[in-house]
Amino acid sequence: MRLLICFLTLLLISSRLATAQDSGASESKILAFENAWSQAEEHQDAKALDSLLDNSLVYVRYDGRLWSKTQYLASLKDSSSHVEQGVNESMVAHIFGGEAVVTGIYRVKGTEKGKPYSRRERYIDTWVQKNGTWVCVASQVTLISH
Repeated sequence: MRLLICFLTLLLISSRLATAQDSGASESKILAFENAWSQAEEHQDAKALDSLLDNSLVYVRYDGRLWSKTQYLASLKDSSSHVEQGVNESMVAHIFGGEAVVTGIYRVKGTEKGKPYSRRERYIDTWVQKNGTWVCVASQVTLISH
């Protein structure tokens, strides 16, 4: 009986360690995807963003407008708007099995409708695993006042 309890305890500990390692790997991967998203915006790379964003994406912009994935990707083609530099700060990923929530700050400079801007935005992104990869299904951005 004592041997069985020791065995079950070791099994439980090893399974928790494996889960923690999987969680750490997922966190790293998702944070890398967040940074890839910033780079794709700078380079207006709709193809890269298409692979990071789920077709059902719900995107709440800093100004409160609600965009679909199609609207978001179409905005990259607007020649009067362009992200010149986007940097993620203070990113934290929380993993919940096949789902993850990322919070962070996005410091961004660019041009929107021909007017230059520089702003800081707090965001929360929701990621899910689909077909063996992570995709963002929801993003909400709030402008941080200076």
